[in-house]
Formats: sequence, structure tokens, C-alpha cells
Amino acid sequence: MSFFTGIMLNSTAKHIFHCCLLICVILLFEYISGVFNWDVENQINPWELYGYLGTTILYSLRLLTLLSLPQIIFNFLGLTLYNAFPDKVVLQGSPFIAPFICIRIVTRGDYPQLVKTNVKRNLDKCLEEGLENFQIEVVSDKPINIMSHRRIRELVVPSNYRTKSGALFKARALQYCLENSVNELADHDWIVHLDEETLLTGNSVRGILNFVLDGKHQFGQGLITYANEDVVNWITTLADSFRVADDMGKLRFQFYMFHKPLFSMKGSFVVTQMGAERQVSFDNGMDGSVAEDCFFAMKAYSQGYTFNFIEGEMWEKSPFTLWDFVQQRKRWLQGILLVVHSKAIPFKKKIMLAISCYSWVTLPLSTSNIILAGLCPINCPRLMDMTCAFIGAISIYMYVFGVIKSFSLYRFGLARYIICICGALATIPFNLIIENIAVIWGIFGKKHKFYVVSKELRPPVITV
Repeated sequence: MSFFTGIMLNSTAKHIFHCCLLICVILLFEYISGVFNWDVENQINPWELYGYLGTTILYSLRLLTLLSLPQIIFNFLGLTLYNAFPDKVVLQGSPFIAPFICIRIVTRGDYPQLVKTNVKRNLDKCLEEGLENFQIEVVSDKPINIMSHRRIRELVVPSNYRTKSGALFKARALQYCLENSVNELADHDWIVHLDEETLLTGNSVRGILNFVLDGKHQFGQGLITYANEDVVNWITTLADSFRVADDMGKLRFQFYMFHKPLFSMKGSFVVTQMGAERQVSFDNGMDGSVAEDCFFAMKAYSQGYTFNFIEGEMWEKSPFTLWDFVQQRKRWLQGILLVVHSKAIPFKKKIMLAISCYSWVTLPLSTSNIILAGLCPINCPRLMDMTCAFIGAISIYMYVFGVIKSFSLYRFGLARYIICICGALATIPFNLIIENIAVIWGIFGKKHKFYVVSKELRPPVITV
């Protein structure tokens, strides 16, 4: 439940309220940036003030900001064109006639108790929602010794298993499941890909059922939120509110409007049709092993498969430590860079991803505009100033929206709720620092590594 569920408004009214708030934020940023100031008397000549080299550098840095414009536009359209506060997902058909669904959880096996607990919770949720034709499959590098149940299957990837292309990490485990000697699914069956910490909700189960019953698209993805139940690390959780808005904005728009992963997709809450997944495969070498989800999505796109957004949400936890947070971002950057530079993906299919990726890679340079705008002001075309203000407004509002979408007013109360929104805004400088560190480390660090963040809280050891 979000903030608006604490107000007696219907779904449409909540969405209109959110859109009005977004427009107000945009207008405020345009005003603060001086876009509405038509005074031209105090304009400076940067070419005389900073010289040709200095001025060229300043304008180049300002232009780098525009690299993020495509994804900002997608986020704006996704957050405004489609209801951002949809009602409870309504099942569009009977679970009894739904095709077989395999809920596949991939883990290294480092946190067996976490896996066992979440498998039990997800099993209970599926049964509670009336799901009949399904199985939960745990794929691990180490034995988990999961409970014996007719709806649960445990697969341990042999240590000597090698893919044809040399795929590693999670991609290797996922490809092992597709081997003829291992796979038990038919081409018309469906797979729901989850991480070991991902929890199903009633809405997500019904959303998945609606997606597979519709059957028009081979791949789908839905929303993941990070502020459910106990919050382990408030800083990383509030920083991840941006990701919630990104799912509801950019992700929704690209799938609802184009049915294509123009900016890629994430690796959890992914639903795939077995036959299509096998054709695309996860056997994509080292370049497809660091961000296997991104590589898979772009490869599927290049092969002509279509995608859609799935209603409902699933729950995950943000990284528990700042170290894990940095490592997570670094791996994402490195993995996406490998995809962008891979010759296996046609360039025309990854143009939008490449622009988005390089807006991330050049973040340390574009971030310098925050300081240089005050120290070394330059005159820019009004349209450019308006665009930069628009980018800044959407970027900051996404943190606010992420909190509104993730946190419950009933659970926290109004005072704590407002503190959460302020806290999300306060994490923006922290997030910028973290992202800059991740970018610099990612560019100069070893690329083909797969850091796994901690997923389980270990009780403190008390010594006497």
C-alpha cells in the first residue's frame, strides 16, 4: 500500500494527483533554472571569458547531460500515460486452464536457509492464489537440501558442467536447465525467473497468470519494490526508490508501447516461454555472463521476439551494505558495457541501450556541471536550458515517486512517511557519489567478474 491508499481517492484520482505533482516539480525546476527569465542584458561572452578551449570543454560537458534524455522521456511518458496506481490485479481467466508454470530460482547456494524460507513462502502464495499447474525449481551450485514436495524440484549444477561458449556464473546455471538431459518442460510451458530473495505477491501471481493466458508475447517483466517488511539498510533502500520509478516509467513504456526491450530488462520477475528461451539461450560466452539478463533481452529482441509488462509487484531487499551497493552498480555497468560492445547484438537493436549506457559511463563528467554551472556560467540556448531542467526535475521526482509507490502511510504514519520522502531526496548526493565510484571502478576494473551481494542477515556472534 502506498501513500495514496491512505487517502479516499480512486485509482484515476490518485494518478491525476501524481501527474499534477510531477508537472509542478517540472515547472519549479524550469523557474529555478532561469528558463522564464527573458533578461538578455546580463549575458556573458564565454569565449572571451574562458578562451576557446575552456569554453569548448564547458559546452561539451553540458551536452553530455543530454545523453540521458531518451530514458528520461520514456520515464516521463510511462509515469503519466499509464495509471501509476492501478487497482488490485483481477484474474482474466481460470487458473485451471493456465499452461504449466515453472518458477525457477537460481542461487549459488551460499544462503540455504534464505532459499528454503522463501521457497516455502512462494509455494504458499501460489497455492493461496489458486495456482494449480505449477512447480518451483531451485537451481544451485551447491546442494540446498530443500524440503521434499511434489511441487518442488532441486537441481544442482555439476561442477564439471561447461557450456559450448564458456558462459559462466548465473548464465551457466540457467543454460544447464535448458539441456535436453535436464529440462522437463515443453516448449509451450512458461518459466518465471526469480532471484533467491524474491518474494511473490498475490498481485504478481495473478498478473503472471493473465500474461500467460493472453499468450501474445514470449517474454514479460513486472515491478519490483524494495521497502517491504523489515528495512535492513535505509540508505540503500531509499536510494533504490529510483529503481521503482524506473520500472513504472521506462520499463512500462517500452513494453506497453513498443513491446521491445529498447533499454533492456532486469533479471528477476521475468516470465519467458520455454521454446523462446531455448532458442535465445543463455550460452552467450563471457560477454553474456556478467549481465546475462541484459544480453538475453537484447538477443531476444534481435531475433524478433516480443515483450510485455506484467501487472503486479514482487518484493526484494536492497543491498544490506554500502560496499555491496557499490559492487552491485559496478557489475551492472560492466555487464551492460560488454553487451553494448558485443558484436553478437546488431547495433541498430542496441542504440537506445548504448545511449543510456554512455550517459552512465560519462556520469563523472556530466556531474561536474553541478559545480561548473556556478563557478563557470555559460550562455546556452533556451531550449537546452529547458531540456536540462526537465532532466533534473524528472530525475529527482523519481525518488519521490519511488517512496510514494513503495511505502505505506498506514504502516509508517504521516510524520515518518514525510521523513522517508525527505530521506530519499537526501540520498541523491550519496547516490551520485556511489554511482560515480562505480563508474570509475567499472571502467578501469576487471570486466568479467560477478560479485554477489549478501542476501541473508546473519545473527551476531556473542562471546562470553
